[in-house]
Amino acid sequence: MSLKVGIVGFGRIGRALFRLGFDRPGIEFVAICDDGDADSLLYLLNHSTVEGAFDSPARLVGNHIVDGSQRARIMKQSKPGAVPWDSLGVDYVFDCTGEYRTEKELSKHCEAGARLVISSTPSSDASIPVIVRGVNCAGVTGDEVIISCGSSSIHALSLVLKVLIDGPGVDAATMTSVHAYTGNQHLSDSASVSLRWSRSAAQNIIPNETWAPEVASSLLPKLNGKIDGLALNVPVAAGSNIDLVTKLGKALSVEEVNALFLEASQGAMKGLMGYTDAPIVSSDVIGDRHSALFDSNATLSMESGLVKTLAWFDNGWAFAERMLETAEIHAIRGGAL
Repeated sequence: MSLKVGIVGFGRIGRALFRLGFDRPGIEFVAICDDGDADSLLYLLNHSTVEGAFDSPARLVGNHIVDGSQRARIMKQSKPGAVPWDSLGVDYVFDCTGEYRTEKELSKHCEAGARLVISSTPSSDASIPVIVRGVNCAGVTGDEVIISCGSSSIHALSLVLKVLIDGPGVDAATMTSVHAYTGNQHLSDSASVSLRWSRSAAQNIIPNETWAPEVASSLLPKLNGKIDGLALNVPVAAGSNIDLVTKLGKALSVEEVNALFLEASQGAMKGLMGYTDAPIVSSDVIGDRHSALFDSNATLSMESGLVKTLAWFDNGWAFAERMLETAEIHAIRGGAL
């Protein structure tokens, strides 16, 4: 039995999904939907400035991207409802456009025949659950029809916070997502609705709003009203981190804080939370599949219970891995796999 999948939006996340899933047992890519032309989509799949060359280069056969047993039809569509998923036999749709955040918009995929829609961006509707592995994935039943995987920042932040909440407790927190620039930023100064967003991504550290604190507090109710934060988009192509300052329920030493994360990385969050004592920098986490890689060398602690922690993540690769895993979990629990 295989899970028949469609990808809508073949940007960095969509291409990472294909690379990670093309030889995955039980995953069959049926359609790739994007407004780009087929030659460009193939080229960008095989050649990545960040991840490097695809180790299993795909080829174009007619209007299909073919790789091993995968044969995905290219369709020049990206709007929900525009692709007939039922006639294509597609079960699960990954909406990686980043454009559609409401139940009304995303449900059009379901009306076209999709059994489940997984969005790569946080929803603006409370009716769409955000699923973060290691935090609330146990609640997935297999009956959901639309879910969001939030964002890479949400995954990293939520895991770190859960470790601290389950340990000494968290009285208050502020976070900064130090994030690689993204595809919707400008290479050079260009007019934008957001004045800061109009500035060159390649030459500036740009403060930006982030949904991560709000979503994390909805997943971890003990944090409600206790966390806020912002993002800084910086001039690197990949490799981001969560700089988190917390007021703990009781004071812990640096060694005690690090021990909490080492235990989590080897136990309940193994494979999701990594741990390192190496002097790493942003490029070292490119290709890392952990939602958060805890940097033990960066931990700071004060007698007042104030603690600073740093967790790294590959903002594309690891997130795509979580999306695939979430689909597999849903399919297994719902009887589709």
